Amino acid sequence: MTALTAIKNRTSYRGTYTNETVPREALIKIMEAGLAAPSGCNKQTASLIAVDNPELLGKLRGVIGPLEPSDTAPAMICVLTQQIIAYRDRCFSVHDYSAAIENMLIAAVELGYETCWYEGRITDVDKIGRKMADVLGVPDDYELVCFLPIGVAAQPISHPEKKPFGERAWFNGFKNI
Repeated sequence: MTALTAIKNRTSYRGTYTNETVPREALIKIMEAGLAAPSGCNKQTASLIAVDNPELLGKLRGVIGPLEPSDTAPAMICVLTQQIIAYRDRCFSVHDYSAAIENMLIAAVELGYETCWYEGRITDVDKIGRKMADVLGVPDDYELVCFLPIGVAAQPISHPEKKPFGERAWFNGFKNI
């Protein structure tokens, strides 16, 4: 599969997963893709934890609360960030971890797996991300900002309709035709 094909095939999969395990080699490849992403001023603020231990997955799901169907995924990757000043008084941690996540979403598809970017639910006021971080032994100077369930899709993949190219992209100016 080419990179462009993987990008076009990627979708936010919210279906159930088969019980097929995800080999560590595949998780490593997905995480390596994430860590290869660009980062502001090369501060490399994004870090990752893959979880494939069923007991630990159960503990994390207990903290997250019911989130069907991601509860059926045999693995997850948790995304951490650190607030490190990169340029003047600016921190690019959101950019850094977003680029890492997108790379991992594409790599997962290329390797035959599906996933979804879960962030809002765990970074909300109830601080589920911090509770997950505590289960994983993450130091306080790191924030767990996202998790990606990883597995083989048990249901058909659906792709939402995208707006036509010409409604969102132009040449030489805004809405130039």
